[in-house]
Formats: sequence, C-alpha cells, structure tokens
Amino acid sequence: MTTPSAPLPTRELERVPPPFEPTIVEELLRLFGKAARAHQLYLPNNPVYKSAHDALRAGFSPVWDETDELVLSFTESEVKWEGLTVLTEGARGSESLPWLFYKDGVRELRLLRGFESEELDKLLGILQRVRKASPDEDDLLTLLWEGDFVFLRYRYVDLALEAAPVMTEGEPVTRDDQQAAVEEEEEADEPTRAGVVSMSDFDGTLYFLDEREIEYLQTEVDREYRSDLRQNVVAILLDIFEQQATPAVREEISELLDVLMLHMLSAGQFQNVAYLIRESQAALDRSPELLPEQRERVALIPSRLSAPETLSQLVQSLDESESLPPLTDLLQLFEQLRGPALATVLEWFVKLQNPKLRPMLETAATRLASQNTADLVKLILSPIPGVGAEAIRRAGALKTPAAVSPLTRVLTDGEPALRVAAVQALGEIGTPGALQALERGVDDADRDVRVAAIRALSSRVYRPVLPKLDAIVKGKAIRDADLTEKMAVFEAYGGLCGDDGVGALDAMLNGKSLFGRREDSELRACAAVALGRVNTGSAQDALRRAASEKDVVVRNAVSRALRGGAT
Repeated sequence: MTTPSAPLPTRELERVPPPFEPTIVEELLRLFGKAARAHQLYLPNNPVYKSAHDALRAGFSPVWDETDELVLSFTESEVKWEGLTVLTEGARGSESLPWLFYKDGVRELRLLRGFESEELDKLLGILQRVRKASPDEDDLLTLLWEGDFVFLRYRYVDLALEAAPVMTEGEPVTRDDQQAAVEEEEEADEPTRAGVVSMSDFDGTLYFLDEREIEYLQTEVDREYRSDLRQNVVAILLDIFEQQATPAVREEISELLDVLMLHMLSAGQFQNVAYLIRESQAALDRSPELLPEQRERVALIPSRLSAPETLSQLVQSLDESESLPPLTDLLQLFEQLRGPALATVLEWFVKLQNPKLRPMLETAATRLASQNTADLVKLILSPIPGVGAEAIRRAGALKTPAAVSPLTRVLTDGEPALRVAAVQALGEIGTPGALQALERGVDDADRDVRVAAIRALSSRVYRPVLPKLDAIVKGKAIRDADLTEKMAVFEAYGGLCGDDGVGALDAMLNGKSLFGRREDSELRACAAVALGRVNTGSAQDALRRAASEKDVVVRNAVSRALRGGAT
C-alpha cells in the first residue's frame, strides 16, 4: 500500500439500492470485532484465537462472491457501506471500532480480494497496538503507513485542516490555501465565539497548574500506562482463593493460575511467573479451611516449572535467543525452581551455547544443589552425559558427606575422567570415610587418578596411606613411571615418613650398587625433593653429601631442597 499525498477519491453516494444485501457486511463486521478481541486476549496457539480468525476469513467469502472490493467509511460512532450504516457503537473508547479509525483521521478503508489471507493478521495486530498505545506512541495512520499494505487502501484527512473548506475531488491543497483557510477561520472565530473558553484565559491565573505540577501529572500518567497489570491480576486471584472457601471457587482459581503461568512463560514474562509461584505458595499458609487436594494442586505449581520438559524448552529458547531478558527477571524465575530441576540444569551445562546464560544457570545450580542434597547425591551416578561430572564437582565444593558412598562407586567403576573428579571431590570433603575411599585411588590403573589421589592424601596429611607409599617408593614399578607421578609419590612420601624414611631416600640419592652404579637422575632428584620435605637433621646431612654432585639435574634438585629446608 502507498499513502498518496492527496486523499483517495471517494465513492459518490447515490440513492440507489445497494449492490447486495447489507447483512453480509454486517455479519463480516461482527466477526471482525470478535476476531479483534480474540487477537487481543489470547495467544496464537489458543483454540479461541484460531476459531475466531478462521470464522472471520470464512466471512469474506460471501463478500467476494458479490464484489472484488469492499469499501467502508467511518464516522465517530458508525461504520457505513454504500451509504448504509452496517455497524453502530455509541460509546467512544479503545473498544469502539468506528472511533478507533475516526479519531486518527482514517475515513475510509478499501479491502481488496485476497486481504483476508495475506494481510488480515497484520491489520489486527496494528489495531491491538493502537488500543494499548500510550499518548507518545505512533497513531493508527502512522502504523498503517508502516504496514505497507497491498490489499488494503485507506483514505484519511489531516486533522489539523479537517475544518478547512472542502476542495473538489482531485484538486490539490497548497500550503498557501491551507494557511489562508486557517487565518480566515481564526479571524472569524475571534468576534463570533466570544463565549468559548480558551485555555490561554487561565494561563497565569491563581488556579492554573505550574510546571512542577504538570510534570508530576505527566509522570503519573506515564507510570500508569507503563504499569504491568498481570501481577495485579495474580494478586486478585489469590485474594479470592484465600477469602472464598467454596471448593468450586478455589478449584477454578487453581486452574486459572495454571493457565496464566503458561501464558506468561510463553510471553517471556519471567518476573510475573516468579511472582505467581512465590505468592501462590505463600497463599497456602494464609488460606483457611484448605482441603488436602486443593493444597496439593497449588503446591504443585512450582513443580510444573521445574519439570524436565518445561524447563528444558525454556532454557533452549533462552540459549537460542539473540538477547536475554533482564538479569533480575531470570534470577527471580530461577529462584523458584525446585529439586527436580537440578538434573535439567546440570544437563544444560554441557549443551549451552550462549555464554551470557551460563552465570545464571551456575547460580541456579549452586542454590539447587545446596538446598537439595538428596537430589545432588543421586545425580552423581546419573547416566546422562555431563550430569554426573557436574554433580561430583558440586558435591565436592559443598563438602557433602552423603556423597562419599556414590563417589566411592564412581572411583571403582567410573570412566577415568569421572574417577579423577571423584578423587578431587573426596579430597575436598575430607572426612575419614572420604580419605579412606581415596586410598583406592593410589592403586588405580589410570595414572591421572593415581596422581590426583596421592596429592589429595598428601594435602590432608593422611598418614594411614604411608605403608602404600613406602612400598611404592621401594618397589621397582616407580622407576618406570613418568616424572609427574614420581614427583607426586616422593613429595607425599617425604611429607609423611619423617626420619624413618631418610635411610631409603639417602640410599637412592647417594648410594651405589654393587657395581658402582647409581640410580637414574630423575629418581635421585625425586629422592632429594623428598628429603627436602622431611627437613630433619639427618635429611639435611644426606642432602649436603650430594651438594657437589656432577649430575646437573640432581645437583639442582639438591640445591632447591637445601634452600627450602633453610627457609
């Protein structure tokens, strides 16, 4: 659609019978009003919304059987067709269809065949925006122009010049003509309309509003237009639920709360969803004579949000969204999640693509894990990829003693990566049972698990593991281990053995075999490190005897051990 600079030509109203029965147009306008209300009140997936729109599209068929275009004109309270009134609505306001067009200058709509299938939803959406628009937002005429319609034409008038002399059809109105008409009207009004009150008469008088008062009124009006009524609706429903003890009333309120929560979730009204859940649970304590089934139904409202299907769809939509809702809204929503949501939240840590969403899920997961220890412990053995590792990590961070048993099972049967995570978690928990389970990790088949277990036990100064370490240090297998494992073993051994282990370590560092051969450089350097950890007089003597060692690796290790012992 293109908006011409001059109005579209109007149809001359002839006193002749209409081309077809006006009842067809009247029925179409009735269906149009019903569809407009459904468009305003329901979401597109609602059956009422769909049936109203389908009925309206079907209502165009009788019209197109008679003509290829439908021309409607508007007055303040009427819609006319072929000079006949086909709709009358006396009250002005956003619900009056004639007034909605008339107040913004639209005087005629011309609907062409195909409008109902191509551009009907666009027009209904524009009317909904106009009904909800604040005074500083675009009017209907602007929105129609932005809509760029193809099957809809409209005729409008300039409201500033609507009282100017009527020009003949097709005659352009120049700027000089407009100015002359306005000046003539002003000159004519001054002497003849002396009894009309002008706002300028009040300017500066005792009761005229000053700038501060006007600004206050504008602020309050703007606040009223911007206020979200959904929370008021929820509060009203909950007040009725608390005060009306009739089972039928409370049952209906429970159903409405369910439906309202789903609608607000689909609309992204997360703050309002959080408010609904929070206040509905508080209402349970304030409602007298509440039946068990009524209490159970309202108590299950948070569980519906925490259900895997609902929560997974919500997180997926947030993950795929280009822009996230306000942080405070999401945090308020996630605070209403319950224990069953923990599995879904942990599962999404592996699949998450949006880095901005991760801190919010992290906060939610930490809160859920700390408040639902039983659910966290169960998830340690979860078969879902990624969930077990996240549950293990959080069990360790929270130092959960109840997690020792499932962590022990993971340390026995889990994959190497999970076994390493279980070792770290057991070390963080640090209870006697956890440290005893850690001993299994010292004999694990995986090198990373062994190293992690030895370091965790060493940091806890767990002396019961010393016999195992003594056997490893004096055994042959350690000589084939890599340097990282050797260092972990000897550091742990030096920190636990005391003077009892100096003899074995001195023999490795300074001793020779029957044929005068010494141990390899790595093993001797590790022995020096262990002696530095022992840091007794005999250990220092053993290190000084190797201070002039020719092997650079050993000499450097001895030097560092002596310096460490001195400090």
